[in-house]
Amino acid sequence: MEAYDVVDLKRISNVIRRKVIEMVYSAKSGHPGGSLSAADILTVLYFKEMNIDPLHPDDPDRDRFIMSKGHASPGLYATLSVRGFFPESFLSGFRKLNSKLEGHVHRGVPGVEVSTGSLGQGLGVGVGMALAGKLDQRSYRVFVLVGDGEIEEGNIWESIMAANKYHLNNLIAILDRNRIQLDGFTRDIMPLNNIPDMIASFGWNVIEIDGHDHNQIISAIEEAKESLEKPTFVVANTVKGKGVSYMENNPKYHGSPPASEEEYRLAISELSGGE
Repeated sequence: MEAYDVVDLKRISNVIRRKVIEMVYSAKSGHPGGSLSAADILTVLYFKEMNIDPLHPDDPDRDRFIMSKGHASPGLYATLSVRGFFPESFLSGFRKLNSKLEGHVHRGVPGVEVSTGSLGQGLGVGVGMALAGKLDQRSYRVFVLVGDGEIEEGNIWESIMAANKYHLNNLIAILDRNRIQLDGFTRDIMPLNNIPDMIASFGWNVIEIDGHDHNQIISAIEEAKESLEKPTFVVANTVKGKGVSYMENNPKYHGSPPASEEEYRLAISELSGGE
């Protein structure tokens, strides 16, 4: 894979963010907020850290990625297209008839490992994949991105217990901690206090970072790869709607596209600054 430095990664993150805005505005629906907050994480994984090859998407030794918060499909689809899994022109079909790019992540899209959208299930699938890798003596790692509204689901915690039981050090979960879910702020809906300590109490290696700092994301993944006995949980503190002023930290844009051409143009302009 081409060697990307942090300047490259920042540029790619903004390319992904612009494509997210283009997709949801064209479809007049979709979930931009959590896609924008996760863009830097996705960029580091797909352009720096994961062992993947778009020309050989079924390589048995490839690293696996699961977007457990499946409504953030615009972010994953944009990332996969920029990485070369399918032509970027396909993105114009997002949420439209006769397109595979459904509103929630769909297994029929090249590069997608698992269909997701029923929240709480992706981490369990990741545990299964990681355990299969151990049993098959494969070298791959499994990365799972979860949302902080999603971790209110009980089966997330069952998966956390199972990963500890089987010492799945080939499993890396990343929490997109943007503090907003569908109906508002997580602190108002179901507050979870001191998430790092909660996860650590289940026997995981826990790392807390700024989820928009590419260097910190890289360092966290590299540290996770060095874990010999434990699965790793990265708590990535992020901003919902990152990069678009009127979307940042605004629950409205969890699942709403730009409301007008003026909002659309402003978002694209802000995400094009410095290029």
